[in-house]
Amino acid sequence: MLFNSYHFIFVFLPVVLAGFLLLARRSMASAMLWLAIASVFFYGYWSMAALPVLLLSIIFNYVAGVRILSCESPRLKRWLMRAAIAVDLAALGVFKYANFISSSFYALIGSDSPPDFSIALPIGISFFTFTQIAYIVDCYKGLAGETRLSHYTLFVSFFPHLVAGPILHHGQMMPQFASRKLFRLSAETTLTALIMFAIGLAKKTLLADPLGDLADGLFNAVDRGGVPDFGGAWIGVLAYTFQIYFDFSAYSDMAIGISLLFGIALPINFNSPYKATSIVDFWRRWHITLSNFLRDYLYIPLGGNRHGSGRRYLNLLITMLLGGLWHGAGWTFVVWGGLHGCYLVINHLWEKGRPAARRGGRLAWAITFLSVVFAWVFFRSSTLAGALHICDAMKWPHGSDLHVLSHWLRTLPSQDAVELFEKLKPFLFISLAFYISLKMPSSAQIAMSAPNMAALNRTIDARAVSPGIAGVLAAGLLFGASLAWISGVSKFLYFQF
Repeated sequence: MLFNSYHFIFVFLPVVLAGFLLLARRSMASAMLWLAIASVFFYGYWSMAALPVLLLSIIFNYVAGVRILSCESPRLKRWLMRAAIAVDLAALGVFKYANFISSSFYALIGSDSPPDFSIALPIGISFFTFTQIAYIVDCYKGLAGETRLSHYTLFVSFFPHLVAGPILHHGQMMPQFASRKLFRLSAETTLTALIMFAIGLAKKTLLADPLGDLADGLFNAVDRGGVPDFGGAWIGVLAYTFQIYFDFSAYSDMAIGISLLFGIALPINFNSPYKATSIVDFWRRWHITLSNFLRDYLYIPLGGNRHGSGRRYLNLLITMLLGGLWHGAGWTFVVWGGLHGCYLVINHLWEKGRPAARRGGRLAWAITFLSVVFAWVFFRSSTLAGALHICDAMKWPHGSDLHVLSHWLRTLPSQDAVELFEKLKPFLFISLAFYISLKMPSSAQIAMSAPNMAALNRTIDARAVSPGIAGVLAAGLLFGASLAWISGVSKFLYFQF
């Protein structure tokens, strides 16, 4: 069930919200249980076959957490934590990486017929696994603990975040579940929730999906053996650059909006990353909860920057390589993670000893943006060979490319209005996406206008923005246009990770 579907918007969400509010008048516990059951149903709607994986994961980690909290022996507690994390990672490895590891090993030894370990990937397994690993570690540190299975189930499976994030922390959610404010919605919070949902739906249906059609034209052609030209390569890559931006931003906005309808504030996961003037700044804005997870539970445990510059840079590379693998089981994702690891090392070396006043600026932004665009080629490509073909086409226009461009320009005046629009559509969509991503206020700024969002996300540098009547009308128009544009099944890109 997709957020951008009529079934979700007009059936599932209203029924779940109405049941939640009615039950909340009588019992907080009943309302929370209802929300947990609805979240499990939401996941089962996707795949009944994958539902046991989620439920077993929840039960296992809940029991492990309770056992760790009750353990008095530091040594045994440490062993229990490591064992629980090992089981979580093993489950993730079997479902997500078994075939990749098998094919890579057999390719290394020169065999072209590896055994097939392909298993249907349970949707959202990376997100709910990392959420629970963070919970287990926090239980070990004494920073978390939950004795109510229904509350823990809701914490892990809460349907707005379940399949594509954000990665949640127990300390962010449980105080909200225990608050009476959860069951008393204010007009301001509800309005912010609806505006956030409308903005997200518009990003998905009016921008991300059309841009995805443009991007698929390039990458699918390369997969079939086609050789891209200079213009086609840049159009396709820029289209994907903005498709993944608006697709992920859309899901993040909609998740925040849906959660606020229940009085629950999710952490902001996306804050105008294409405005970044360095790769470090980019990763403070893109998939914020994953960046924080990798920092807190991988980079710092590896040693962080505590053992000299050389070890720090090695830790950055390892962290980003594993971050790339988290996104997908393939060498293209490894290369993407490795590129960003190298970018971060270069960024830190460049800024070392430079005053903050001399950092940033237009040139820094351009270098950052183009570096991100280049890395997206590998992230989207099905094979390394295909990615290299596209990168080669993007380097410099050849004589044939200039001839194609000249012919294209000569034919424009002879086109009728419909044909002209179709020819100019790629440039119009990319230009619009470019302008919105760089010049428009971020959704984080809008979300901060809700009081509970401001309290939860103090670390986000965003100003409170009151939508006003014009903003409400604009959101209503966007919502109506988005509903009219919905057609077929259009999954969010991060569902595959």
